Formats: sequence, structure tokens, C-alpha cells
Amino acid sequence: MTMSEPVAKDRNLSLELVRVTEAAALAAAGHMGSGDEKAADLAAISAAHRLFASLNIDGTICVGEGRKSECDQFFIGEKIGNSHGPQVDVAIVALEGSSIVARGGPNAISTVAMAEGGGFLKVPEIYMDKIAVGPGVPDGVIDLEREPVENLKALAECRGVPVSDLVVCMLDRPRHSVLLEKVRDAGARVRLILGGDVSGVIGSALPEGGIDMYLGIGGAPQGVLGAAGLRGFGGRMQARLIARRDEDRTIANEMGIEDFDRIYSETDMAGGNVTFAATGVTYGAMLKGVDKTVAGATSQSVVVRSVTGTYRYIETHHDFTRRQPVG
Repeated sequence: MTMSEPVAKDRNLSLELVRVTEAAALAAAGHMGSGDEKAADLAAISAAHRLFASLNIDGTICVGEGRKSECDQFFIGEKIGNSHGPQVDVAIVALEGSSIVARGGPNAISTVAMAEGGGFLKVPEIYMDKIAVGPGVPDGVIDLEREPVENLKALAECRGVPVSDLVVCMLDRPRHSVLLEKVRDAGARVRLILGGDVSGVIGSALPEGGIDMYLGIGGAPQGVLGAAGLRGFGGRMQARLIARRDEDRTIANEMGIEDFDRIYSETDMAGGNVTFAATGVTYGAMLKGVDKTVAGATSQSVVVRSVTGTYRYIETHHDFTRRQPVG
């Protein structure tokens, strides 16, 4: 039985996305522990950008590094790919956790998602409040408007476990001090992470992730990428954009966002047929990091397509004696 051409192309593009995240991860990993987060970030962005140029897509960056006036590569609206392929929207964070890589800490990843035209919510580099849970949770169980204790009780009842069995992940930030106390008072266990809220969101949907709920405020681009991943893994998410200053509101207005009270679901942020890929840069709960060898490196990636819900872990052995390393 032959595979239909659209399905075959979709699967091939999934593997091509992994090549992009691998290139970014390998480039960033060379700066682990260097103390130079800007160099790590630029290396990942440049490597991913070079790989994208060879992809058979007519792509448009919808979630990237910022506006054209703020960056040279992966700016919002940039056309990427060789134009010989389907029209797609692209969301990318070439290196999530640049400061983590600079310190040599855990949970840094490279991540990219692709959707049919119009699939992604276009968001600026502002904050977003988020709640995310894994698969098997019906609509209405979680609600961003509720207090953490209410969401935890509802999830515990849905799972058939006590609240004390639940693990809540959030970024270790001063802004979460009140939220952290509320979660602890509710009786749940807590996993604080230094950075990488895409991996935190996705971790809530993975059986091996050890996370039942993700809570808190992080970046809006990371929120869209987290939603893209959850679409494939079958998780649930709600989010709301936060304008901390007038400039945030102005930038969002320019992108067509005016209602800062609106709560977005995972399908509002990443709709249609979505493919998500990520590669570990440093070791974390979601993915292994890049391991350098004498002649190359090994990397671990995950790729998932929302149309099937099938996700694959890919371990790649890179031989630098046959080609130059990226970055």
C-alpha cells in the first residue's frame, strides 16, 4: 500500500523540523557554561536559520525573535524556506534557556512548530499567564480565572487521586511567590525550574514528565509553542496575555491584539494541523542534552503531529569527521 502524497510530505517535514532543532541545539551546546548567553542564543538562531533556508516550504514566521526592527533573523513576518512547498506558519524559539546554557544548567531546549497558514496566534515578546495539564482532562476542569486550590482539587478529582499526589511545575521567579504559597497551602508538591517553560508545559502531558500541572507567568512566544506541543500530546492549556507597560500594549495592538482579558485555549493559540519538534541542549526532565564525543555528538529530540497524536523520540549520532559541525 502506498502512502498518500500529502501524508508522506507531512511526515518528511516533521523530520526536517527535527534537523532544524538539532542544528540549533548543537550550536548552542558549544557555549554551555561559557557565561555568555548572547553568544549561545546567536549561535542557535544562526544555525536554525541556515537549515530553514533549505526546507521545501513557503514559510512565514509568526512567533519568533521579535519585530524586524529588533532582530535580523526570525523576525515576525519573515519569509523562510525555499518557497518550493506548502504555505505554512512557523513558530520558533531557537534557544529556550540561553541563560541556562550560559550557566550550564538543566532544561534548555531548541524548539520549533509549524502549522497551516493562519494556525498560530501572533504574539509579541510580552508576558503570558498560563495553566496547562496533560491528556484525559475534559473541558471545564481547569480555569485560569480560578484560584490554584480550586484547579488542583478539580484535577485531583478528575485523576482520582488526592491533591498531595499532584506535582505543579512553575518558573522559580519572585513574581510567583504568592502563587507558590497558594499551591503549597493547597497540599500539592512543587517543582521549581530555573527556565524553560515550554518544557514545563510539555512535561505536564508526558507520562515520564513527572508534572501534573504547569502554572505561572512566562513568555508569550513560549506559550504558543507550548500550546503547539500540547495539541499533539492531547493536553489542555489556557493562557492570557499580560501588558506590564504601555509599550507592551502598543506592540500587541499593532499585531491585532486588543483584548487583554481574553483567555486563549491551546487551539486558539495553535490551530489546525500542527507539527512540533524540540531537541535538548542541556539535560532536563523532557529531553537529554547534547553529549559531545571525540568525533561528533549525540542529541535527543521529540517530534509530534497533532493530526495523529503520535510522538517519536529520536536519538541522533552526529559524525563531524564527515561534515562540519553547525554553529
